Amino acid sequence: MNLLSPVLTGFGLSLGLILAIGPQNVFVLRQGLQKSHVFAVCLTCSICDGLFILAGVAGVGAALQQAAWIERPLALGAAAFIAGYGVLRLFSARNPSAMVLDNEASPDLGATILAALGFTFLNPHVYLDTLLLLGGASTTFNDASLVAFTIGAIAASFVFFFSLGYGAKRCSVWLTNPQSWQRIDLFIGVTMLLLAAAVAVPHL
Repeated sequence: MNLLSPVLTGFGLSLGLILAIGPQNVFVLRQGLQKSHVFAVCLTCSICDGLFILAGVAGVGAALQQAAWIERPLALGAAAFIAGYGVLRLFSARNPSAMVLDNEASPDLGATILAALGFTFLNPHVYLDTLLLLGGASTTFNDASLVAFTIGAIAASFVFFFSLGYGAKRCSVWLTNPQSWQRIDLFIGVTMLLLAAAVAVPHL
C-alpha cells in the first residue's frame, strides 16, 4: 500500500490552512523576534495543533457541528482576548526605549506559555481548520492511510511553527534598536485589532 500520498495530502492541507495569518502565528513570530522562549512556544503550539487534529480525525468536529450555540460566545471571547493583546502591543510601542532586547531578561516562561495556550484555544479558526476541515478531509481515508494522513497533518504543524519561530529568531539579529521594535509592535497591535474585529463582527 502506498502511504506517501495520504501523508503528503495531510501535510499539504494542514500547511495550507495554517499559513493564513492569525493571532497565534503573529504571537509565535514576535516571540521568535524577541528570542524569548522560542522552543517552548513552538512546541506548545505544535502539540496543541496536533491534539486538535487527532480530535478532528476522531470525529469531534462532527459532534461540535451539532452544538452551534457555542460559536458566538467562543468568537466574542476570542475577539476580546486578541484585542486586549493588540492594545498592549500599541501601548508598548509608545515607549520604544522599554522594548525587550537581547540583553534584557525574558518574560516569565509560565506567562508566555499561558499566552500561547490562549492564542491557541481562543482562536475560532483553529477549530474550523483542525476539527472540521481536516477532520472532514480525513473521512476519505481509512486504516493505515488514515494514520498516514494524520501523521502528515501533524508534521506540518511542527514544521510550520518551528520554522516560523526560529526563522524569526535568526532575523532578530538585524533588530538592534528600539525603533525597530516600535514598528514591529505597531504592526502587531494593528493586525491584532483587525483580526479581533474580523472575528467579532459576524457575531454581533
